[in-house]
Amino acid sequence: MTDIPAGDRAAAAVRTPPLFVIAVFTSAALVFMVQPMVAKLVLPLLGGSPAVWNTSMAFFQFALLVGYGYAHFLQTLPTVRRQIIVHIAALVIAAFVLPLRISGLMGEPSSTAPALWLIGVLTLSIGLPFAILSATAPLVQTWYARTHMGEGSGEPYALYAASNLGSLLALLAYPILMEPLLTLQAQRFTWSAGYVGFVLILGALALMVWRSTQAAPGAPAAAAPTAVAPPTLRERLIWIALAAIPSSLMLGVTTHLATDVASAPFMWVAPLALYLVTFIIAFQPRPIIPPYWALLLQAAALPATVFLLPQQGNALALQLVLHLGCFFLSALVCHQALVARRPDPAHLTIFYLCLSIGGVVGGAFNAFVAPQAFDWVMEYPLVLVLAALARPWRWGRLTVWETGVLIAGVLATLAAVLFAGNVRDILTFDRMLTLKTMLAVGIVSAFLLRERGLVFTGMLALLSVGAHVVSDPAEVISTQRSFFGVLRQTTVQEPRLGGTIRLLAHGTTLHGAQVPDARWRCKPMVYYAQETPIGQVFTMSQHVHPTMRVGAVGLGTGSVAAYVRPGDHLTFFEIDPLVIDIAHASGDFTYTTECARGDVDFVVGDARLTLQKQPDAAFDILLIDAFSSDAIPAHLMTVEAVKGFLAKLKPDGVLILHLSNRNLELKSPAAAVVLAAGGYPLLQEYRQGGAFPRYWESSEDVMIVGKTRAALAPYEAEGFWTEAPTHGVKPWTDDYTNLVGALWRNLSAGWAR
Repeated sequence: MTDIPAGDRAAAAVRTPPLFVIAVFTSAALVFMVQPMVAKLVLPLLGGSPAVWNTSMAFFQFALLVGYGYAHFLQTLPTVRRQIIVHIAALVIAAFVLPLRISGLMGEPSSTAPALWLIGVLTLSIGLPFAILSATAPLVQTWYARTHMGEGSGEPYALYAASNLGSLLALLAYPILMEPLLTLQAQRFTWSAGYVGFVLILGALALMVWRSTQAAPGAPAAAAPTAVAPPTLRERLIWIALAAIPSSLMLGVTTHLATDVASAPFMWVAPLALYLVTFIIAFQPRPIIPPYWALLLQAAALPATVFLLPQQGNALALQLVLHLGCFFLSALVCHQALVARRPDPAHLTIFYLCLSIGGVVGGAFNAFVAPQAFDWVMEYPLVLVLAALARPWRWGRLTVWETGVLIAGVLATLAAVLFAGNVRDILTFDRMLTLKTMLAVGIVSAFLLRERGLVFTGMLALLSVGAHVVSDPAEVISTQRSFFGVLRQTTVQEPRLGGTIRLLAHGTTLHGAQVPDARWRCKPMVYYAQETPIGQVFTMSQHVHPTMRVGAVGLGTGSVAAYVRPGDHLTFFEIDPLVIDIAHASGDFTYTTECARGDVDFVVGDARLTLQKQPDAAFDILLIDAFSSDAIPAHLMTVEAVKGFLAKLKPDGVLILHLSNRNLELKSPAAAVVLAAGGYPLLQEYRQGGAFPRYWESSEDVMIVGKTRAALAPYEAEGFWTEAPTHGVKPWTDDYTNLVGALWRNLSAGWAR
């Protein structure tokens, strides 16, 4: 394309009629505000795992593609006026699905095909208005270019920055303002009113564009002063690739952060916000981060991130800064490369269509292909390496200096890989320190070769393999993946328990442990040890009830089954079939098969839905321990949910809420919820001592709930349980939750300590 000088583009942006900016800003804000809102409506029914968000993002990217394809189709109409008529009519038709709500035509969530169920529900509920709204940005830009040709403002791409600014502000406003201040019903009607307001704004803009074409009512909509050759197939494929890499990286870093670094349930906000910021910067006439600095910083961030990715135990702040920083810089490099290759405005819609296709390709790879192809989150390091291909390649023979740097880096990395399997290091230094020092040579070599895109990519690939080998995963027994996350079995050595302990983890959260040694094989461990609050409840209830009917939401390793006596009946409510296979069918853990002496059965599906089908007043104990990594799904902690749980308890039954969490303070809202549901809560904040072997017990925060105060009298008499304060927190409902407040209280408590 013929570039317009930066000064002219800046001046053109200033002269842009405000109504164009308002239209693209408002449409983008509505598009990105509805995404977390729909997530709040439907995603908790599938456990809230990162894959749920990734699948939803893949749907939204596909809907965006449909919208961009529709905008491109409109350009085939002979006049701008016909485009206006068709688009206004489409907006009005889409409004018939309002007010926003979740369709029930797909029935209950599926645990066997959750991705298909979720895609179907989203399509029926929000697909049409989302796609039509998504078409606004490219469509309005073409209207702007075609009605302002000859005025020195024929460069419409700056409007895309305004579109992404609206997306970013809406995305941040939802968890900070809308969710804490408005009920879900109010949010639905507010968004629906915003949609109606946008139709009026676009109508005003359409009237302005209509009048601007009045002098030549029959002029073709696609007319241009000079013929411009369409982009080649090669150029279109490059656009798609440059858009696919950031899209995949956004979902990859989200999965990594939400499962392996910090498992706050809304960890997806930061990567998506940074993704939008890179669009804003890249499409500015004068970007605040020039391409030179983006390329330089990315060359340093990529090798460091690839090296530290498989290492365990790194500081939380370091992980967040490094991974988010590397993702931001890599996405910015790709998007700036896209802007540098943007076509003449005559072919604007095909440019955005290819950009959207790339987003779908990246999102679909992470959401649908990777979980089937890989048993761990391999897509993240893989695409990190591929991101280096967006750098300038600089063809030509390597200089002597570059050749020497390349040989040194390759030899050092290969040496680290080869020595990693040796028990004894040939050097006198600490083995792991020596191996990582060798890889550091590779990191420096990659940075020095940063101007050679292909060579830089090859060094990154070698570093990635070396880093995973040096991380020494020798104690990992197996890694298995389902829609709901990655489950990893490992072993540790504890001589006081006969040697080996077998562990099951989801992300950074331990889901249970078992000792193979026959002396302790049936000893419930970690959260369920007899010393812990959960263990205390089971021990006390066994003294009171000769036989018990128990329900447990969340299987883990099945440790609770160790408490099952002859005549007892335990039902596990588990959403992930893979967990049942690991903890029961495969024999990897034997609590349910060898330790339980009564009946144990399993119900697959979301616990709130499946528990509704159980008879009332059936359970002596109902345990809610449904961790999704480190976060309990919020829909299991609402007034409506707790009322449903209490209905399933016998008059003297006990509801157990496991509230331990690294990121959220859940005790106050849980207490408020229980009181609003008509229950009586007691709280115990248990902290493990140092006298027991590793994994014998764990610290935990547990709340027990009874239908009456008398039902809790035996537990209160022990002296370990206290009344649970609400601290003035508003109870959560299906219509209202405040995760930001829970995060803030947890941070405030940490600062106070």
